[in-house]
Amino acid sequence: MVRKQVARLTRFATAAVLLSSSLTLPPLGALAQERPSVSQIRLYALDCGRAEFKDFSAASDTGTYDGKPAVLADPCFLIRHPKGWLLWDAGLPAKLPGSEGELGERELFERLGFRMTIDVPLVVQLAALGLRPDDIGYLAFSHLHFDHVGNANLFTHATWILNRSELAWALATPAHVSMSPELFSAYKTVSTEMIDGDHDVFGDGSVRILKMPGHTPGSSALLLRLPKTGAVVLSGDLYLTLEGRQHSLVPTVNANRADTLASMNRIEAIAQGLHARVIVQHDPNDFASLPKAPAFLD
Repeated sequence: MVRKQVARLTRFATAAVLLSSSLTLPPLGALAQERPSVSQIRLYALDCGRAEFKDFSAASDTGTYDGKPAVLADPCFLIRHPKGWLLWDAGLPAKLPGSEGELGERELFERLGFRMTIDVPLVVQLAALGLRPDDIGYLAFSHLHFDHVGNANLFTHATWILNRSELAWALATPAHVSMSPELFSAYKTVSTEMIDGDHDVFGDGSVRILKMPGHTPGSSALLLRLPKTGAVVLSGDLYLTLEGRQHSLVPTVNANRADTLASMNRIEAIAQGLHARVIVQHDPNDFASLPKAPAFLD
């Protein structure tokens, strides 16, 4: 079953191209540095698409989802900070590379058991907030799978924060499952900040990228210290569903099972220590629980 599902997702990754570490828990004191004023840091949740599966078996190597359908959210997150705007994950692309004349949505769903929907393009959602892509100062990714980098090439004026091991994995030949390097090809010419582990984005402890390898070698989560809400963790693809978090389910396509479980242990320890709210990014219910832009968490 595992081999069958990996093969299915590998075929999908190929179609998408045609269409389209430290695990040591840091001292919690290091995460509690001086934060900007209450009115300054905000978290906006943007709807960057959703994915529907006929068979969600790839979401667990224990058979939990074998033969079961599922719908996942695919959000982007915008963080306002006194030092600039950060976009965390860039969602599904408005148009997949090479889509003209290739598989249509219905055919893709029937052949591969998977389809994607985008209701409002990311640029339109940014415009509703009075922003253009050029206004975004920083772009960072939980990882470089195609559903997290779809709009990346719009942000050529931003500094891209890239994990070295993740970029190497994403550019490997033959391509790993769900990697479409053309979707983030602007990394070659934009300003970049290369990191290897955890990273304090603005230097004040309020927005920290935490390396969480397992799903991919350079997978990360984002820890925010909001003045009113408190600590919030955006989990990337460490978990795919709330049930996956509850039972520590490991997808069949993850790069390393042991690293995945170690990262789960780490993020739960951090969340417990900071009394943090953990947002499972792909879970529709968790995403729906967030204020919708122009509303925000602060």
